Amino acid sequence: MPEPHGGNLVNRVLEGEALVDAKERAGSLETVVLSPELAAEVENIATGVFSPLTGFMTEDEYEGVLEHMRLPGDVPWTLPVVLDVEEGLLEEGEEIALAEKGGEPFAVMTVEDLFPLDRERHARLVYRTTDENHPGVAVTMGMNPLLAGGPIQLLSMRDTPFDRFSLTPIETRVLFKEKGWRQVVGFQTRNVPHLGHEYVQKAALTFVDGIFINPVIGKKKSGDFTDQVILDSYQALIDNYYLKERAVMATLSYQMRYAGPREAVFHAIARKNFGCTHFIIGRDHAGVGDYYGPFEAQEIFDEFPDLGIVPVFFNTFSYCRKCGGVVNEKTCPHGEEDQIPFSGTNIRKRLIEGDVPPVELMRPEVADIILASDNPFVE
Repeated sequence: MPEPHGGNLVNRVLEGEALVDAKERAGSLETVVLSPELAAEVENIATGVFSPLTGFMTEDEYEGVLEHMRLPGDVPWTLPVVLDVEEGLLEEGEEIALAEKGGEPFAVMTVEDLFPLDRERHARLVYRTTDENHPGVAVTMGMNPLLAGGPIQLLSMRDTPFDRFSLTPIETRVLFKEKGWRQVVGFQTRNVPHLGHEYVQKAALTFVDGIFINPVIGKKKSGDFTDQVILDSYQALIDNYYLKERAVMATLSYQMRYAGPREAVFHAIARKNFGCTHFIIGRDHAGVGDYYGPFEAQEIFDEFPDLGIVPVFFNTFSYCRKCGGVVNEKTCPHGEEDQIPFSGTNIRKRLIEGDVPPVELMRPEVADIILASDNPFVE
């Protein structure tokens, strides 16, 4: 099992007297109201998913990530994790409470740094575009003008509809050890599984001890599958087609940035913190539209030989009628006339029209889950 990123697994979850004291202080502190997406970032920091971060980024950390994709100390890190605030609201050095709208404070933060946000520069460096049709850019352009950096301490975890699927890095590392898994491959998903996904997962599973299926739960773009449908369909797949002792599924509460290559590395780092030794990177991982080349999210890993997790690359694959199974460009000699491509767009179109995708593309148990949903898509 790999060391946590940066060497130590961060734990900023308060307990005992420290928790009691912090809760008492929180009631009299300036409260900053967070969106559900930012609240999830706080939890990911506190539970070690974002190790070695101990809080929202200070200016030095932010600049290093923006310009060099490195934290101070030369630790690889590719995406900013920042708290945007209004001007005049906070002062450097003060302690603040963090809460969701209408809720009690669930964390406290010491504001070590306040610095301006250049939205266009942020978008250009992180997303390589300032086009507001890009969902990550659109979010950036709506951010407040200041960024507040400093360490956080978590008072309590938020309740979600998917708590039974929630595991922290401390818990997954214990679980993998109990299962005797020395090598674990992680799989990120924000879609329901088709046969191509199953092929990729099981191909990777042949040379490791277990697979960690880690669906992203949280805000997504219109047209993506809903969290409930993703989890229910994956549960159906695991129940019917996986060895129980070789597969674990848990959620990651996280807002997709759709930052392509940078986000692919970030996803790998998070799974390293969960205890994965390998991480699957597919074609156009974390991409959207045509902002990134189809294999840029794989090529960027050449820049990070010190990442500490092994990327597993898969390119194109399809169902071949002559071979009688799922194939890729290295395993099948037959032409396009014999192959059925795994087109997410075409599968989605069939599902919208109420058609069951053929068994060559999707397991019937998975299709039944999706078709039973009143609305399986984010509006």
